[in-house]
Amino acid sequence: MNGTMSAPVSDTLFDAAPQTDAFGTDWTALGDELDAHGCALTARLLDDEACRAVTALYDEPGLFRSTVDMARHRFGSGQYRYFDHPLPDVVADLRAALYPRLLPIARTWAARLGRPAPWPDDLDDWLAMCHDAGQLRPTPLVLRYGPGDWNALHRDLYGDLVFPLQVVIGLDEPGADYTGGEFMLVEQRPRAQSRGTSVTLPRGHGLVFTTRDRPVRGARGWSAAPVRHGVSTVRGGRRHALGLVFHDAT
Repeated sequence: MNGTMSAPVSDTLFDAAPQTDAFGTDWTALGDELDAHGCALTARLLDDEACRAVTALYDEPGLFRSTVDMARHRFGSGQYRYFDHPLPDVVADLRAALYPRLLPIARTWAARLGRPAPWPDDLDDWLAMCHDAGQLRPTPLVLRYGPGDWNALHRDLYGDLVFPLQVVIGLDEPGADYTGGEFMLVEQRPRAQSRGTSVTLPRGHGLVFTTRDRPVRGARGWSAAPVRHGVSTVRGGRRHALGLVFHDAT
């Protein structure tokens, strides 16, 4: 396989409307959900055929720069693979289409926390900044879990330059292809106990979630709440997911 796929998603992945994409995601409502919970589901991004096609890429090792055995590194149990350049068209198209939709949220969060917002309007310009800083390796990945597999709580930080939001897309049907395997997000609330959120990831839908921390309003104004994410134990079947990180790695 040469790293491309023919027509896996709509030719016009997102239309020109300022708030709603071609698949029906209301980005204003999604931003409100992120403010409330730190994660939010999109409308469907990939149909069943596209999900099967992306899953099949996992068995094409030439498309990937590395394979990680989670148990070996004490990250949990299961396996994931990072794509190499050039990214498959479906992965590159999704990443490029989602970035400008997430960018206003990222800039709003930075303003709330009094942080710089270094992210330019165009994804290629942002990735060029990553590359100039020595973050050269692509970070989109496919994850594969079988019975008993799980992913420890973590954050996907690969260098000094970080985009504060990322997306995971479910590639299998929960309850049919696998059981268990819920996405987990744990947020350390300022001066309070940690809060956990679990999400069953529908096939073809994306879950937008915070990469490192997010602004939370308190009595003293906005503060940063650190967040980690993981996957609960898969009880049966096989679970695949496509992860889209918007900064590259050192």
